[in-house]
Order: sequence, then C-alpha cells, then structure tokens
Amino acid sequence: MFAVIETGGKQYVAEPGKKLRIEKIETPEGKEAVFDKVLFKEGDTGINIGHPYIEGSAVTAKVLEQGRDKKKIVYKFHSKNRYDKKKTHRQHFTDIEITGIK
Repeated sequence: MFAVIETGGKQYVAEPGKKLRIEKIETPEGKEAVFDKVLFKEGDTGINIGHPYIEGSAVTAKVLEQGRDKKKIVYKFHSKNRYDKKKTHRQHFTDIEITGIK
C-alpha cells in the first residue's frame, strides 16, 4: 500500500514506516501531521486516482525533527564587468515518518 501526496509544492511517495524529508510545516516535533492532498493511492481495494485530489483520503505522519539543511553557496559573476556576488542559503526542512494511509 502506498500513496502520492503533495506538500510544499512537491510530490512524495508515502508508504507506512517510510521516513521523508519535506519542506517545513508548522507542526511541532513529536506531534501528528495529516496530509489531505492525496493524488494517488494504491492498496487492497485497487488503484484510486484523484482529479486532482482523492476525496476523504488522508496520510498521517509523525514529525521527527524540524531543522535547517546544509549551507548552499549562491555565486553570481559577470565577466569583464568586475561584478561578483556571493550569498549563502539554508533551507528549512521537516523530517517525518509515515504512520498510516486512509
């Protein structure tokens, strides 16, 4: 049994027991998060495809950690114009573990 969910503008394959790193959500660590934007679900009853989402279906997950990713360097350079700019960026993330699919 698995499902495809949408969160943070991205799509993830969710299976019970699977750990995912997703875009930051506003759920504290240790609490349960519910994702109701289910695009596709495959299980005992067969395959369900949403248009765009499946009504009444949801995926539950436990929030394991809130954090920030490693630092990424953003470098801009224009040759012959003496222009260079260096910035950095750290993306926020949430680690979750899928507990169930309804």
